Amino acid sequence: MMSVLVVADHRRGELRDVSYELVTAGREVADALEGGLGDAVVSGDTERFAESLNRPGVDRIYAVENGEEFDNTVYTSAVTELVERADATAVLAPNSVNGLDYAPAVAERLDIPLVTDAIGFAFGDGLTVTREMYGSKVETTVAVDGDRFCLTTRGGEFEPAEGVGDAEVESVEIDHPESGARVKGFEEVGGGDVDIADADVLVSVGRGIGEEENLEVVEELADALGATLSASRPIVDSGWLPKNRQVGQSGKVVTPDVYIAVGISGAVQHVAGMKGSDTIVAINTDPNAPIFDIADYGIVGDLFDVIPELVAQFE
Repeated sequence: MMSVLVVADHRRGELRDVSYELVTAGREVADALEGGLGDAVVSGDTERFAESLNRPGVDRIYAVENGEEFDNTVYTSAVTELVERADATAVLAPNSVNGLDYAPAVAERLDIPLVTDAIGFAFGDGLTVTREMYGSKVETTVAVDGDRFCLTTRGGEFEPAEGVGDAEVESVEIDHPESGARVKGFEEVGGGDVDIADADVLVSVGRGIGEEENLEVVEELADALGATLSASRPIVDSGWLPKNRQVGQSGKVVTPDVYIAVGISGAVQHVAGMKGSDTIVAINTDPNAPIFDIADYGIVGDLFDVIPELVAQFE
């Protein structure tokens, strides 16, 4: 019996990072339930995806071939049937655009409770799920009533599973109603072809840079590091950088190897989008800025003094 079924997330032919994070989260739940972990990959290049998802802790991978991209009808039918086949107690899906599309439908069909945007969970007398509210200002716990449940987990909150496992791959055919929806193309938010979520190094700017013209100084640092430029919401709201560069709760969740925050105070909405970075470097004139509370390295100083010195060191 697979106590837990996690559902991989992919887009435009590539698995998303949250797919590997779900393996970690799912294994934690499966261990608490003393059962197995199944991983469902629906549509796309299922053979390649299954090979990549075969990580330690996964007991079985269910491959459902049907088209290349996401389809709500297919996912809802496939996940519901796989839960029944595996006799799973829990379903874990990503808290992504796709996950939030089919997870409520799956929960409704199975008549089980749904908790979205989970950042943690614990088992005692039952399951309690940790969530954040009011722009991540308040952390709450939700007690889940029932023997079965469905969760969506926030990206960047769990370590991605690594290594090579020995899971059995099972090809599954699912009967589902004909769908009236078709993916006809993709349009990048805010234009451009940069996905900051894929960057290894990010140099991010906030309102502390003062003027739009000062972006050039920060861009020099990004160029010297071979990094990608990103921003906090005020920069995007001012029109200085496009929406696809925004980090934060209303932007993108990023987990780069290095995150350099220039002139960013550290509002909770922004921190929610980058706190999973491996190494955080903060540059700010205010020694009491909240960003220093989570930074691994902090530099208190004027960016016009600090950045040229850093550029000289890296060039």
